[in-house]
Amino acid sequence: MKIIFILLLISFHVAGLSQRIVHGNIFDKTNGEPLQYAVISQGGRGNAVTSDKDGYFQLSIPTSVDSLNISIIGYRPLSLAVSEIKKPMVVQMNRGPVDLQSVTITPQSNNATFQTLSAIDLHIRPINSAQDLMRLVPGLFLGQHHGGGIAEHIFLRGFDADHGTDINVSVDDMPLNLVSQIHGQGYSDLHFLIPELVTSYEFGKGPYYAEHGDFTTAGYVGFHTADILDKSTVKMEAGQFNTGRALAMINLLSDKAKQKGESAYISGEAAYTDGPFDWPQHLSRLNLFGKYNVNLDTKDKLTITLSTYSSKWRSSGEIPSRAVEEGLIGRFGYIDSLQGGYTGRTNIIAKLTSSLANTWYMQNQFYYSWYHFNHRYNDTFFAEDSINGDRLRQAESRNLYGYNGKIINHAYFKNSIDLTSSFGIGLQVNKINNSELSHINDKFEVLDYLELGNINENTLNAYVDENFRIGHWLFNAGLRMDGLYFNYEDKLNLSMPSRSKYILSPKLNVEYTVNSFLQIYMKTGKGFHSNDARVVVANQGQEILPAADGIDLGLNWKPAAHLFINAALWYLYLQQEFVYNGDEGTLDPGDKTRREGIDFSARYQFNNWLYAFIDINYAYARDIQAPKGSNYIPLAVPLSSAGGLNYKFPNGINGGLSYRYMKNRPANTDNSLIAKGYFVTDLTAFYTKKKFEFSIEIQNLFNVKWREEQFEVVSRLKNETSPVDDINYTSGTPFFAKLVFAIFL
Repeated sequence: MKIIFILLLISFHVAGLSQRIVHGNIFDKTNGEPLQYAVISQGGRGNAVTSDKDGYFQLSIPTSVDSLNISIIGYRPLSLAVSEIKKPMVVQMNRGPVDLQSVTITPQSNNATFQTLSAIDLHIRPINSAQDLMRLVPGLFLGQHHGGGIAEHIFLRGFDADHGTDINVSVDDMPLNLVSQIHGQGYSDLHFLIPELVTSYEFGKGPYYAEHGDFTTAGYVGFHTADILDKSTVKMEAGQFNTGRALAMINLLSDKAKQKGESAYISGEAAYTDGPFDWPQHLSRLNLFGKYNVNLDTKDKLTITLSTYSSKWRSSGEIPSRAVEEGLIGRFGYIDSLQGGYTGRTNIIAKLTSSLANTWYMQNQFYYSWYHFNHRYNDTFFAEDSINGDRLRQAESRNLYGYNGKIINHAYFKNSIDLTSSFGIGLQVNKINNSELSHINDKFEVLDYLELGNINENTLNAYVDENFRIGHWLFNAGLRMDGLYFNYEDKLNLSMPSRSKYILSPKLNVEYTVNSFLQIYMKTGKGFHSNDARVVVANQGQEILPAADGIDLGLNWKPAAHLFINAALWYLYLQQEFVYNGDEGTLDPGDKTRREGIDFSARYQFNNWLYAFIDINYAYARDIQAPKGSNYIPLAVPLSSAGGLNYKFPNGINGGLSYRYMKNRPANTDNSLIAKGYFVTDLTAFYTKKKFEFSIEIQNLFNVKWREEQFEVVSRLKNETSPVDDINYTSGTPFFAKLVFAIFL
């Protein structure tokens, strides 16, 4: 074995004698921003590398190579003669149409496995809301069940991930998942994100990423907003159900300031809708978002981001199936008209990025959030209190302080061998005041406090992540440590002692790029989702950090010039499931579970204006501690799919036709109640010119009747003598049309 290793090193050394090194940076010609994941190849053959966050790359090429090819999705490819290359290179890329023929599969990093998919989809598929951004993740489905003001319910890889319990969500590297949130552990409200500001996103499935910790069991998704606006924009929208939206994105500094490395913009959004419900939602939402960038010198860049969001709404809630079937109410009717709420979040982010000596990169980020939440709901109606009803209120306010820091070194060697080392540390402090679950009457007066107290929950994490590329191989090894501290000051009962615990999460991933058309990979790792502080303290520190162990075997493949495929077989074991209690509106610790499945995604380009996409996701999810027949995991989606056609003509006409499909799934552990599946089709059409854009968006084109959210709930109606075990549901949007007009300044 030693002899083979020595011979391998000698062969690389000999090959290196006839090599030369080219390096440089790649930028967007329109706004001057560095371009990550640009592929630099040797005249279409041999090794290829990708650019990093600074747009920097370094490539060893044989002296016989006479040209370099540079490509990135959404930009026009370049071919440069080696004889004309100056050191260091400064390459400016022009934006252009998506061309799948120019896509080259190359070793990148463990976090970049799905980068090709994300880049294609963001450039091709129409985006009308923050929810559309989440749906870009293949296999991820959303549901809304309380008037549009609550964070969407998330489904991914056989997980009913509630509002974020099993998927890590971030915006501009700021974590969104709220620990010990009164409505759900890991609650992630993305409604403050203005979709037009998102310029890139990344996602990963499974617990295989050292940079992502708590809640990264099913996977993670991170969105990145623009540092610089290409142009100022004013947009107006109007649609059915008294729906309206106004948006403005305004550059605050001149082009001259941008050339000096300084930029600033502000964006505002106001939205309103009554929805299709008999009891109008009166959903209103206001967002303000601003960002300032300045180059302190040639090495350091400071970014300040400010945002604030507020929303209020009324809700019809979830209605019992029997109430509709018996004709008591319609599909969009209501039982309790006093459901609804209000919420808000204000964020401050300060990020300093520094290019250190040679190939070192450092980032320091501080963030602060002030958050409040007040939500009234009634899922059981009169099951517990036949006089006042069962209406509950969830409320909290919190101050959240956090820091993320990382340092990266990208070491380059001969023959395009490289090692990227990342070291990170982070902390978060959550001070939650008056976390409340109470029983209230129709005047919103408290009849009984079920939970009331203050929570202090702190987290500390550190990780090391190594990516080593040699030839066709990429090896990734990571180790992450997370420590959590829980304190609950119970205002109703004797407070229990605070608790703390840490967990180590190793990761090992291997990727082999056969050629520029085929790449196979194996991902393995351990992750976790933390438990609610109230549960941790009450259970005396037991089962604080349930672990998840997983493995993926997958491939990225270009079997034809204009076809890209990603597919994977996967398995995940979870030490403890969180089970939604529909009667109380809470999450309770459950049994050990396992999930396994198949993910398949394909992107195809018919010609220079027509594209197709399809995602098919299968999952088998079971409780491994329950007896057979009673081991179903409620609401775990066994089969789902999304797909469609998108077109982009050179004359500005563009749009798409897409579908979402979800199969019937068990609503309870013995599969005696079924949550019905659906097939919904959406249509968009745009006419885009340099100075304006006009579009129409149609949801549920064929006006099918479908259920967006469904739960097993034991409820009692006013006319019933005893509670009934039934499906409560929220009807999905019927045919809905919206017109949009935008002006580009």
